[in-house]
Amino acid sequence: MTIAHLGELLASCPDDERWLMISEFLEEHRHEPRKRRVELLQKEPPPTGDDTWDALLAALAEHLAAKDGRRGPRWCEDRGLDRFWFPFNTPLARAEAIVHAPAAFRRRGVMVARNELEVA
Repeated sequence: MTIAHLGELLASCPDDERWLMISEFLEEHRHEPRKRRVELLQKEPPPTGDDTWDALLAALAEHLAAKDGRRGPRWCEDRGLDRFWFPFNTPLARAEAIVHAPAAFRRRGVMVARNELEVA
């Protein structure tokens, strides 16, 4: 699955299924060869209709590219939020995100702890 396809799925699925789609993307991405992983991030996803999820997609693309020692795609540079967004909005999740959000997410105002991005 490409990140562009993930964006299409996020635009069309209910909120309670979006993290499932992200986990499936992360699982598939993890098993691809390094060269293919870079290709999966290049095409810009269409807008989801929600700036928070658009910023999350950009953060995810930059974060995954950085894990492979690469710069994020150019399309993700302009996506970000003016206010912090905590997708997991409990006191513990907020504290974890403040301390452990990866740089790509923090820079865009998407406060997600690194462990929320790990697939078992």
